[in-house]
Amino acid sequence: MKIIAVGKNYPCHAYEFDGTTEKPQFPMIFMKPDSAILKNGKHFYMPDFLGRIDYEAEVVVRINQLGKSIPARFAHRYYDAITVGIDFTARDMQRAFIEAGAPWELSKGFDGAAVLGEFRPIEQFDIKDTDFSLTIDDETVQSANTSQMLFSVDEVIAYVSRFCTLKTGDLIFTGTPAGVGEARIGTHLKGYLGGDKVLDFHIR
Repeated sequence: MKIIAVGKNYPCHAYEFDGTTEKPQFPMIFMKPDSAILKNGKHFYMPDFLGRIDYEAEVVVRINQLGKSIPARFAHRYYDAITVGIDFTARDMQRAFIEAGAPWELSKGFDGAAVLGEFRPIEQFDIKDTDFSLTIDDETVQSANTSQMLFSVDEVIAYVSRFCTLKTGDLIFTGTPAGVGEARIGTHLKGYLGGDKVLDFHIR
């Protein structure tokens, strides 16, 4: 299975990250290895060699069938579940790679860097208008609605499937809103779809 992720897909985060104010021509896509997956409830153990680690809460969709060159108008047929996940980022490493003009996947793909909440059937939500949020020690640090995405889930699927075949079980991290911050040992993170808690874990 593949983990496909979208960078800077919320204008508020794009601005806080590097001052970007314009919508790009196409989604910024990167990938994580499946070894990065951390299932809901398991502790995230902070790597001691990566420098600063940032949390990025995102809506994650699960692909449910094989698809290639999928038109956006049919993309809704290709995912069946939704959750909240965390895209952990080794920020110091990422910025160093960017400054060097080098690929930065290692800063996103280390073990445990793709935390997954419990999936819910997509029929329970309107993917184009779903609230989601992240709390740390019961304080809300990120909150957004999927309507704020620069590229919708269906547009992302249509774009990515032009290049690589999507397979059952593939995951798409759809981008994080503003509020990204430094992960700290000893904190308790919870993720919500609307009022439904789907993610709950500690950083050790």
